[in-house]
Amino acid sequence: MSEDYREPDLQEGEESGGEWLTTFADLSMLLLVFFVLLYSMSTLDTEKFSETFSSVTKALQGKMQKVATSKITREEAGVLIDQALMRRQIIESQRKVFAEVKTLQTKKGVEGLVSANFEDGVITLRVPGDVMFRPGQINLSPKGIQVVTALKDFFFQHRDQQIKIIGYTDNTRPSSKSRFKDNWEISALRAVMVLRELLKMGIEPTRLTATGLAYLNPIFPNTTDEYRAKNRRVEFVLEKRVMGK
Repeated sequence: MSEDYREPDLQEGEESGGEWLTTFADLSMLLLVFFVLLYSMSTLDTEKFSETFSSVTKALQGKMQKVATSKITREEAGVLIDQALMRRQIIESQRKVFAEVKTLQTKKGVEGLVSANFEDGVITLRVPGDVMFRPGQINLSPKGIQVVTALKDFFFQHRDQQIKIIGYTDNTRPSSKSRFKDNWEISALRAVMVLRELLKMGIEPTRLTATGLAYLNPIFPNTTDEYRAKNRRVEFVLEKRVMGK
């Protein structure tokens, strides 16, 4: 005689064994988002990548159980992936704009005066303060106006760029006879004067901001006259404007 085989009933409190699939799916989605973020940051600097990886590893120590049991919806994952891809597109677009800076640097009247830097999708154009202004003054010099004019043409060609104008000084305080209280006032007024000149030349006001940071963020230590001269500068920080902003 054969006996009918019947699955034993699950006792109260027992798991069906399928819950792990949800956790596995969530973890897989997190890993996918992580690798898309890595892709969005390439081309990678080896040293920076190592530092970032070490930081992430340290932050996740003892928290993997929490990550493994976290919930992330497809909608949330999709938003993260879209943001990562958009960031990569912005960086690549900015890289193309930065390639055109070389043409600007060879333009008549500004040769050797405009230096440039590109980092994480942000373009920084740097002009010596002694070229832009006479010592202790906030009004643009004739040479300064010439440089701003050349930059204006470049800004018109790239209307998708937000322009942050930052004025810097060295750490030498104004003399007691100066009409300015301190370097904060000088750096801020110089940045504003550059902004006003660009406004007169037709740059849209919504693209411009002006900030004075005095002796902060020096390029070199303020230990020699040469280094102090390099720290006196005006920077134009360019960031791509995203639609809707």
